[in-house]
Amino acid sequence: MTDAWFDRPVLTGRYVRLEPLTPDHAEGLFEAGEEASIWTWLSIRPPADVAATRAVIEAAVADPRDRLAWAQIDAVTGEVAGTTSYYEISAKHRGLSIGYTWLGARWQRTGVNTESKFLLLERAFERLGAMRVSWHTDVRNARSRAAIERLGASFEGVHRRHRVRPDGTVRDTAVYALLDEEWPTARENLLARLH
Repeated sequence: MTDAWFDRPVLTGRYVRLEPLTPDHAEGLFEAGEEASIWTWLSIRPPADVAATRAVIEAAVADPRDRLAWAQIDAVTGEVAGTTSYYEISAKHRGLSIGYTWLGARWQRTGVNTESKFLLLERAFERLGAMRVSWHTDVRNARSRAAIERLGASFEGVHRRHRVRPDGTVRDTAVYALLDEEWPTARENLLARLH
């Protein structure tokens, strides 16, 4: 059971297919990330070219005990739309976090992000037996916070002076979580939104 927590299977939905992120996704990921606004709240600066994108991917997948990264693939066109990850994975305590998520501008406000989260939550709660899934976002990122709340997660508080942003400023982090006992209701709400 513990080893399954560190697997990265392909997860397929109607709008999105989550594939284990590899350097082969670099060109598509670079193209998806060309809009500067995507990088406003992320913990890294935008890569300058495909080679730099490949280096970002290699860093993201370097330690599978630290972070499990997926490419978000548009299920209709086959294009790389963005990326998302599990991190802070604890099989012992039956919890993990979802994050490092971004989507190219043309996939924002579509079903891609919602379905990606649904697939990751379904795996966490129904396959892995998670008790808790959490999210962390910059306290000032209202769009991200609203998206997390739409998933059914509850706001739990703020980690003050939690991270250093790429520009050297310090960020406070808003923390959210969804519990196993809350998953059935959240699941139904997410399915209704997707259909």
